[in-house]
Amino acid sequence: MTLFDYHVDATEGFARKGRLELPHGVIATPTFMPVGTQGTVRALSPYDLESVGASMVLGNTYHLHLRPGEDVVAELGGLHNFMAWPHPLLTDSGGFQVFSLAGFRKVDEDGVEFQSHIDGSRRRLTPERAVEIQWALGADVAMAFDHVVPGQAEFTLAEEALERTTRWLERCAVRHRSFCADEPQRQTLWPILQGATHRDLRHRGLDQIGSIADWTGLAVGGLAVGEPKETMYAVLDTLAPSLPSSIPRYLMGVGFPEDLLQAISRGMDLFDCVAPTRNGRNGTAFTSDGPLNIRNAAFRRDPAALEESCDCETCRTYSRAYLRHLFAADELLGLRLLSLHNVRFLVALATEAGTQIAAGCFDSWSRDWITRYNARGN
Repeated sequence: MTLFDYHVDATEGFARKGRLELPHGVIATPTFMPVGTQGTVRALSPYDLESVGASMVLGNTYHLHLRPGEDVVAELGGLHNFMAWPHPLLTDSGGFQVFSLAGFRKVDEDGVEFQSHIDGSRRRLTPERAVEIQWALGADVAMAFDHVVPGQAEFTLAEEALERTTRWLERCAVRHRSFCADEPQRQTLWPILQGATHRDLRHRGLDQIGSIADWTGLAVGGLAVGEPKETMYAVLDTLAPSLPSSIPRYLMGVGFPEDLLQAISRGMDLFDCVAPTRNGRNGTAFTSDGPLNIRNAAFRRDPAALEESCDCETCRTYSRAYLRHLFAADELLGLRLLSLHNVRFLVALATEAGTQIAAGCFDSWSRDWITRYNARGN
């Protein structure tokens, strides 16, 4: 394999098991990427992430641009060195964060003017600036700047955002090529497919993306942003037969166990979400029998592990009773231990999905797994 190549090792239906070569390592897919929005996965150290098998982490352009600033990160050796993570990194373009600032941003053809949520200062983000910031941060994979709309956006708004995203993608590609002229092996740029829940717009977007360049990966954005899950699955169903087979597909913002398996069955390869750490900090653990609220009084004297089959530090070392005590006592250790387990749970689930694909058993295994998970036996 050469740098940025993707090799498919096995398939079952639309589900794929593969490998992606990046400057800081080889990524086995399917894989879940923990979200390190501000250069850290909340409550977890790089050692923690390595211990649970995480192979790639996501950082965010918007947040790192505002604080500490991409110039500071670059001066200190780039984001890998800054956060002490020697493995692959992906940076989101900041599009989702900027467009979530309803009432605090103004969109025009050139880009987006927005108000910082930190100090109220006015900032401007354009496709070129998004690429420049990500180049300075130094992630293995940079994302193109896109126009994000709500999942239930009407056709006219979704079409406007799609067409603008395509025009911005062309500008991102030009700016990124100018950087790569001298350092072609440093970073790759991936486009983001928009179109909300309108299937014809999604296919139009695919055609437009393919006409601009030969990409090394493709992200599907604008899902898991408020639309019903069944609607998200339906959009993925219609996309699956048309997605390019030679590159990885990254489904943005998806990280609940059932959604992971549903998306893998529809041809998705990479995932990210704040769900495992956010739920962990709130006392909810992922288990194969469904989500478990560790604050429940039923666990006060429970000597069992959170998940008997899990090999993370939390499950190997502590009882449910102790974990409940930590949350009842507002001890910070509880936040770390549940976050650690939840990340391990998703990483292990994606890895097992790949094993089942290679064995030709993914379809039956995933259906049985989802049925058990949804039974919520806790």
